[in-house]
Amino acid sequence: MSGHPLDNPIWNALRTRLARFGEGGPDARRFVEDVSPFGAAANSSSLAVASLGALVPANGDISLLQVAPPAPPPGVTVASSALGLQMIARSMTRNEKALPIEPLGDADAADMLALATLTRPGPFRARTHALGRFVGIRDNGMLVAMAGERLQTDEFIEISAVCTHPDYRERGYGAALMRTVGARILADGATPFLHSYADNTKAIALYKSLGFEPRCEVVHAVWTHS
Repeated sequence: MSGHPLDNPIWNALRTRLARFGEGGPDARRFVEDVSPFGAAANSSSLAVASLGALVPANGDISLLQVAPPAPPPGVTVASSALGLQMIARSMTRNEKALPIEPLGDADAADMLALATLTRPGPFRARTHALGRFVGIRDNGMLVAMAGERLQTDEFIEISAVCTHPDYRERGYGAALMRTVGARILADGATPFLHSYADNTKAIALYKSLGFEPRCEVVHAVWTHS
């Protein structure tokens, strides 16, 4: 697909740096189900759209996230659709105070899934954490906040799964974790980006304070079988 790589970030991630987590063919791909519900067509041709429709699970759904999702093929319907905002950061503000931020990995998978299930930062499944590098904050052993990387292309890496336990909010944990993740992405020579629902004005204001700027509107659509 031509255009900016972030116009269709799922497709461009699945054909480059995250190809090992995908399934499908040359016209459409999706993440394996225990990693993510996202998928994308290579373009808007009837062949590519039909190929993506064929990847919708029999008793499940598939999520699209791009500038202009195609209309679904016969037998598939749009279960939901929401307008989102994509933002990028060429630089980020620094953390003002030290916090006990630690790396997270496979050994923390159960805790990460539990926190994401509680706080619902977006689609997060048993192996979502394998998509990139995650960091978190614990209190007496309990994971109370985390953030990490999701979609990746050769130039851009998404900050995602930013969440904080309800009892620990308003302490700046989310912002601090995002700065940590973003600084590492920038140090690697890539550009951080993220997505927010367009009506989440509080989150968008926070992201702007960290150094993110709006790039474009995107649509989050969910396809299921008719």
